[in-house]
Amino acid sequence: MSERSERTHVHSSAARSARVGVVTFPGSLDDGDAARAVRIAGGEPVRLWHRDKDLHGVDAVVLPGGFSYGDYLRCGAIARFSPVMGSIIAGAGRGLPVLGICNGFQVLCESHLLPGALIRNDHRHFVCRDQWLRVENVDTSWTQDLRMGQEILVPVKNGEGGYIADPETLEWLETLGRIVFRYINGNPNGSRDDIAGIRNEAGNVVGMMPHPEHAVEELTGPSVDGLVVFTSVLGGLLAPSMVTA
Repeated sequence: MSERSERTHVHSSAARSARVGVVTFPGSLDDGDAARAVRIAGGEPVRLWHRDKDLHGVDAVVLPGGFSYGDYLRCGAIARFSPVMGSIIAGAGRGLPVLGICNGFQVLCESHLLPGALIRNDHRHFVCRDQWLRVENVDTSWTQDLRMGQEILVPVKNGEGGYIADPETLEWLETLGRIVFRYINGNPNGSRDDIAGIRNEAGNVVGMMPHPEHAVEELTGPSVDGLVVFTSVLGGLLAPSMVTA
C-alpha cells in the first residue's frame, strides 16, 4: 500500500465519528451524492434542511450542487438568505470547514465567504463532461491529502460556471495562493485564469465548480480522485483543534 493510500485508509477508518452536514435547498439535486461521498470516505453524513438554524453539532458542512430556489435572480442569490446560511457563515468564521460544490460555490460567493462570482458559460451552453484539474493549493481543510501539481479527473456539469472577478481580485488570488484548482486540457466554461476552485484566507472554506462527489467509486465515476477531497477533511477533523458548530 502506498503512503498516500495508507493515509487515506487511516483517515477513512479512524474518522467514522466525524459528522459532516449536507445542506438541502429547494432545488438541490446532488445532496444525496454528497452524503454518499461522505459515507464512503468514512464520515457520518448529517442531512441539514435550508430552514434549519441549528447545525446539529456537525464538524464540517457541504453545500451541494443543484439549482437552489430554481436559480431565480442569480444562482445562489436566494439560498444565501436561507436560515441555515446564517449559522454556516458564523461557523465558517470560527473555522468550521465548508465546501461548496457547483451551486454551493455560487452560494459561497453570494454569501461573501468567497470573492468573485459565477456567470453564464461563455459558450452559452450547459456543459457535462469529465474534466482534468490541477491541484494548486493543498493548505486547506479539503485538499490536505492531495499533492501540489497533482492532476485529478472529476466530472463538471454547469450552465453558469464561469468564474469572474475584477483584475485586482484575480491578481490577489494568484499572489496569495488562494486558487485551489485550475482547469487543464480545456476550459469548460470560460472561467478567468482557468480557475476551477478557490479558498478563503483561513483555508477552511473552499468553493469548486467541478463535482468531486461524482468521482468516489470506480463503478460510477471516471475515477476515484474526488474521494480524497472528503478524506482530507475527515483526517483533519481528528486533530485536537477540531471545530464543532
